[in-house]
Amino acid sequence: MSQTETFQLSLAAAEAYESKFVPALFGEWAPLVIEAAGVTTGQEVLDVACGTGVVARAAADRVGATGRVVAVDINEAMLTVARRLRPDVDWRTADAGNLPFPDSSFDAVLCQAALMFFPDRAGALREMSRVVRDTGAVAVHVWASLDSQPAYGPFVEVAARHAGPEAVDLLGSYWTMGDVGHLGELFAVAGMRVTATTRHVGTARFASIDELVKIEVESTPLVDRIGDDTYAAILADARHALAEFQTPDGEAEVPIVGHILTGRP
Repeated sequence: MSQTETFQLSLAAAEAYESKFVPALFGEWAPLVIEAAGVTTGQEVLDVACGTGVVARAAADRVGATGRVVAVDINEAMLTVARRLRPDVDWRTADAGNLPFPDSSFDAVLCQAALMFFPDRAGALREMSRVVRDTGAVAVHVWASLDSQPAYGPFVEVAARHAGPEAVDLLGSYWTMGDVGHLGELFAVAGMRVTATTRHVGTARFASIDELVKIEVESTPLVDRIGDDTYAAILADARHALAEFQTPDGEAEVPIVGHILTGRP
């Protein structure tokens, strides 16, 4: 994603993200991020770039009534959906590069599939390190590189062929933090040591290949930037490129590879 791309979504896109993309993909990863940070009952937890809040909701269930979860995002549409779904979480508008909290405010800081969108990634990690307590942990989830993705690699190629470089900017940016070594270097720059690295192969499940494409396109600003003919061409070519991931009943089961790094101050 370019330095100027804010990735602001409409409310309709945020609703689609929550109703389709979250259960198809992120629901599987949220508990893994929470486990990586060692979140337990009674803790104070921060979810950075929370989106519609799947990680924050899971964290709130984990910490219970004696704990506290704060979740921040720069996208107001995402927060509108998040507040509706879980009013007991403290949802706030904030930039990951300038977290509005004192030093050592939280026992755990979580960030799922968002670091790649920050203009200053080391700066965002430095902020996470600043607000976590000395005894706490920061857990960051990123997707593996696009060349490690057996389904999403071909899909992005299809989208780029029809929609041009902007499609790579919007869809390909998901995979730009897949180098674990580089990510570890960023943790070090931010003043953290990496204490654990986990590689996980998840499965994204969709009702069909078409639904996969629609969810991917319509959960990003790309949907507002392509015409109907381009969209139809992407759908048609994706059916062929992703045919091996279609089940006998017409559904799509797509492998997706990710990494979760745990850091401590």
